[in-house]
Amino acid sequence: MEWWLTLLIVFGSLVILLFAGLPVAFAFMLINIVGVIVFWGGVAGLRQLILSIFDSVTFFAIVPVPLFLLMGDVLFRSEMGTRMIDALEKLLGRLPGRLSLVAVAAGVVIGALSGNSWASAAMLGSVLEPEMEKRGYKKSMALGPIMGSGILAIIIPPSGMAVVLASLAGISVGGLLIGGIMPGLVMAVLYAIYIIVTCIIKPELAPSYVMARLSPWERFGPFLRYVLPLGVIIFSVMGLMLLGIASPTEASAFGVLSTFILAAAYRSLNWQVVKAAFTGTLTTTVMILMIFCGSTAFSQVLAYSGATKGLIEFAISAPVQPIILLIGTQVVVFFLGMFMEQMSILMITLPIFMPLCSIFHWNPLWFGVMMLVNMGIANISPPFGMVLFVMKGVSPPGTTMGDIYSAAIPYCVIDLIVILLIMAFPQIGLWLPSIM
Repeated sequence: MEWWLTLLIVFGSLVILLFAGLPVAFAFMLINIVGVIVFWGGVAGLRQLILSIFDSVTFFAIVPVPLFLLMGDVLFRSEMGTRMIDALEKLLGRLPGRLSLVAVAAGVVIGALSGNSWASAAMLGSVLEPEMEKRGYKKSMALGPIMGSGILAIIIPPSGMAVVLASLAGISVGGLLIGGIMPGLVMAVLYAIYIIVTCIIKPELAPSYVMARLSPWERFGPFLRYVLPLGVIIFSVMGLMLLGIASPTEASAFGVLSTFILAAAYRSLNWQVVKAAFTGTLTTTVMILMIFCGSTAFSQVLAYSGATKGLIEFAISAPVQPIILLIGTQVVVFFLGMFMEQMSILMITLPIFMPLCSIFHWNPLWFGVMMLVNMGIANISPPFGMVLFVMKGVSPPGTTMGDIYSAAIPYCVIDLIVILLIMAFPQIGLWLPSIM
């Protein structure tokens, strides 16, 4: 069978199963079992499939995933995040689009504390969005910044998605985690510039309002009390990795410990918070591990079928420049992100894209950073980005999916610009890892 026909059958069957509503992990597992029987020697191949599944869930590099998730759950359920948002609002004063800028600033801080973009968007949406509408903010200026800043949790460490991507791609977990810091900050700066310029041009989008005059302590005190101490958690993860004191796994453990200690110091840690945090972390971790079970076998099925080799040979012989091919990989990921969730995209694309990195001598870490930003875009790209539906769930009555789609588009465009900047200036993603 021709390689392109094999590829078409495998991917076509996968898309049909996903659109039929079969859970991602089970869809990939069904494809893997059939593929193993057809391409991998029947029963002997099934034995190898079981060994591959065991290897994929006992991979030490994925240990930070549940620990990062636990950090985020404790942060949100202990209300440390809510207090942080209130403190940032008082600090920013009378800037144009102040509450939208609060959403961006909070998104950066939350991104440095939690790797869960859905939880970040849910918290920012439930706390900020009703207040923004009450103050007369138009929906585009209320919804957009919350969704855009929510995906910073995927880019800025600690990021569970970065750990998953690095593990599947076979690149340095610590390097990719640290490599996301600069792109995440660039995204936040571009968001803030867009908000300020838009609010100056169209002041009706974010009407100004009289703000109570605050004393210096009333303005800076909450920041010192509720935001600055969070730097302990950030240093426990990013600082220890940058200084070379701890590996990603060790840093994630330090992050969990410091999160629990800080929650206890604020007297926000109780049995209900601990139980809910561990339950939520366990549920999400099991889902991720089940998807990991299918990832290794799926890559091997494609390799044994000859589809991967045929596609690579076609890419090498294609009469296009490598830069066009590189842009094409990101276009494919962006398109898939409009219809599929991130884990599925990674499992489909990485077995094909990573060999191309080796052939064309693309820095795999540089490529991984671009993929990470693209995974963030997948969360807010219409029509099926997960954060879009989270935003709909926490928005006040009367908010339509059309409102949410239109508000998300400018931030998708900004994120695409960031990918182009990383392509043009690789040091955006490579400088910090180079000094680790």
